[in-house]
Amino acid sequence: MVLLYNIMSFINFNGKLLDAANPVIGADNRGLRYGDGLFETIRFANNQLLLFDEHMARLFKGMNSLQIDIPKHFSPEKIHEQVIQLIKKNRQKKARVRLTIVRGNGGLYDAENNNPIFMIQSWELPNTNGMLNVNGLQLCIYHDARKMADHFSNLKHNNYLPYFMGALEAKKNKCNDAIILNNYGRVCDSTIANIFIIRDGAFFTPALTEGCIAGIMRKFIITKLKETGFTVTETTINQEELLAADEVFLTNSMYNIRWVAGIENKSYTHNITTGIITQLQQTNPDIFC
Repeated sequence: MVLLYNIMSFINFNGKLLDAANPVIGADNRGLRYGDGLFETIRFANNQLLLFDEHMARLFKGMNSLQIDIPKHFSPEKIHEQVIQLIKKNRQKKARVRLTIVRGNGGLYDAENNNPIFMIQSWELPNTNGMLNVNGLQLCIYHDARKMADHFSNLKHNNYLPYFMGALEAKKNKCNDAIILNNYGRVCDSTIANIFIIRDGAFFTPALTEGCIAGIMRKFIITKLKETGFTVTETTINQEELLAADEVFLTNSMYNIRWVAGIENKSYTHNITTGIITQLQQTNPDIFC
């Protein structure tokens, strides 16, 4: 058996609350062998799972894309119930929740079945009150692996090698994160976030056709910026355009928005980004909390 440990007290494995140190995945599991699965990372705050419906829409779209059979009892409502049960068991007030879906045992051509196996983990989150990061992030650009822009690239699937190696490269170079390029050599996203640039007061972000994750916070930010009257363009962004930007920020479901101070040898300001997050805190306190 493969031992999967969690620093929290309990996990939920296929609907059962178990001690986090319990072994739960066998050596023949396709998720372990091939990365055959996907995951969602959801933030819990103010007694609610933030943007939960959006996360479930992406999860079930991904399960359909991966041809995972969905049992009748496996519904967003049931998942919500299971997640809340775990958070209460772990006595958490703010939490990062990871829901992992993998297929069962078997080889490439002889899977036992296409049913989902799921595991829910939760970790306590610090109370940041939705504030923008004080110190800007320092990013590097990862060149040794490219992410393919294909049918599966927008999903949060478990085939994570470019992101994992990019994160190792960032750590090696004492960066906070690394930018991942797509197979065309253009900006895709970072190892843990979507990326936006600001140029001449307008916002730009890689289009989904560029291979980036279809981020839940990315979608939320695009919608809110447009409602506020800003111009937001989903497009291609090459490395030269990235380095020529006035401001750069990252978005994900855990941290909302984080501003970038530098990429390689280029430095950025954050005046517009600061104003945006201040406005979003006022108009969306349930999300920016």
